[in-house]
Amino acid sequence: MIETDLLVVGSGAAGFSAALAGSHAGLDVLMVEKEPQFGGTTCYSAGVIWIPGNRHGRALGIADSAENALAYLQAEAGNRLNRELADAFLGTCNEAVEFLERETHVRYAAVPVWADYHPGKPGAAQGGRSLLPEPFDGRRLGRRFGELRPPLATMMAFGGMMLGRGDLPHIFNMTHSARSLAHVAGMVVRYAVDRVSHKRGTRLANGNALIAAMALSAQERGIELKLECPVVELTTDGGRVTGAIVSDHGTRREIRTRRGVVLACGGFPANGELRERYYGHVRAGAQHRSAPPAGNVGDGIRLGESAGGALAEDVAYAAAWTPMSLVPQPGGGTLPFPHFVDRGKPGFIAISPTGQRFTNEAASYHDFVPAMIEVCRGAAQTFCWLLCDRRAIRRYGMGAIGPAPMPLGGHLRSGYLIEGRSWSELAGKLGIDPETLVATFERFNGSAVQGKDPDFGKGTDAYHRFNGDPNHGPNPCLAPLVDGPFYAMKLVPGDIGTFLGLSVDGQARVLDRARKPIAGLYAAGNDMTSVMGGTYPGAGITIGPALTFGYIAARHAASGRDGSSD
Repeated sequence: MIETDLLVVGSGAAGFSAALAGSHAGLDVLMVEKEPQFGGTTCYSAGVIWIPGNRHGRALGIADSAENALAYLQAEAGNRLNRELADAFLGTCNEAVEFLERETHVRYAAVPVWADYHPGKPGAAQGGRSLLPEPFDGRRLGRRFGELRPPLATMMAFGGMMLGRGDLPHIFNMTHSARSLAHVAGMVVRYAVDRVSHKRGTRLANGNALIAAMALSAQERGIELKLECPVVELTTDGGRVTGAIVSDHGTRREIRTRRGVVLACGGFPANGELRERYYGHVRAGAQHRSAPPAGNVGDGIRLGESAGGALAEDVAYAAAWTPMSLVPQPGGGTLPFPHFVDRGKPGFIAISPTGQRFTNEAASYHDFVPAMIEVCRGAAQTFCWLLCDRRAIRRYGMGAIGPAPMPLGGHLRSGYLIEGRSWSELAGKLGIDPETLVATFERFNGSAVQGKDPDFGKGTDAYHRFNGDPNHGPNPCLAPLVDGPFYAMKLVPGDIGTFLGLSVDGQARVLDRARKPIAGLYAAGNDMTSVMGGTYPGAGITIGPALTFGYIAARHAASGRDGSSD
């Protein structure tokens, strides 16, 4: 038997936040992870956190407040907003992030023009709330670098070079700016040197940078992280969770906890039964592609329910949606590529399977997918086409295809990219009536040349423009598609994680069906229900609360207060 103060189940942002906060509060902490690699879904993410009123924004002169953020969340979630969770998040998020930046290797930077996703709503910010993790040198992890989960393979260049959000402007401008060319060249040289001794690049960005910084900090504090060590069941005594039974590389062991167990297993994106229960389109026979790791099958939810925990089912959406293209792989099969950025660039439009535009391409990825599902309602398949002209694809790339000078030939041969010398030829290859597609192009182009989109308003708010091209006018998101050949890429619905999870209170304690806390049991990250009520207000609304409630759970456990009585 192993004894510890705090057992953390999972090794994503929420798990590491709980472990680090608990250790700094004086607890003996043990982390267990079922996979042979650590980092979970966070390693696939941009690592961005949504933190209203943060110190980085204040340093840039950006005015913000918890009151404004609460007004925005109320406008977004309506009566689905759990005020206790919202107040706990807004009241603690800055404390949690400042703790991590002060006591660990985690470092964040503000993006002053990264607006909330619906910047016209009351309380929304035009920038500054979303913080981006700074790059991290993976070599600092030593031997554990090989155990860090890599990002999605489709999100790396040359088979192993990470591209951070801050690198993208340089990549788009490398054929137009000497400074950008030097930046990209430096990345490529660093990557080439890395590959002499590593399986992938060690210049880490996005969620990989965040997890690596947290893992190094945990390593330095002596926090043990056991890999390939799934939790089989929780142990209880008189209604209190007292620990867990784990399978440590196949050996059954009991872990007894003095202060509690934190569930941070990443939600249920790969659980077929729960997908069918909570996704209407899955019940109707349709499917979507999930980007998170295949091991995220709802272990935390299963464990929480086994101890009496209840699910908070009243959410706007059970998952965080994003459109995906499916990249053919040399050995067969496909891997998903999430389309976060390219849809907002000038020279791109999205059309339904019958050839008409159906939504604002620059809208958030979470908004784009429901529009796709709606336009395909009743059809045999749910998908759309993302279209662009030669100028746009060579300037910005498309999906997993980089901008010039990256070649297009292999993607055309694999069928990932479809080319037509004219609009009519492209229509024929897509199985669309040519007259319909030509009419769509002509209507769009006639207004786009003036920087206008009377049909869907692309480029009319700060979030749209953030994903556009600031050097393109009069509208950074709009350009006519006139420079053939023309290109198409098939997009399908996808998710990047789940929003529906265990019911918790403001101390991150799991609640039973009577809304009473279960002593000794906490949940954070995607194992707890979305603070935002299943809405997606801005970049980082998953990892920001994950860090915050991991911190809250550990601090409450360290306080020594009995979880069932306060």
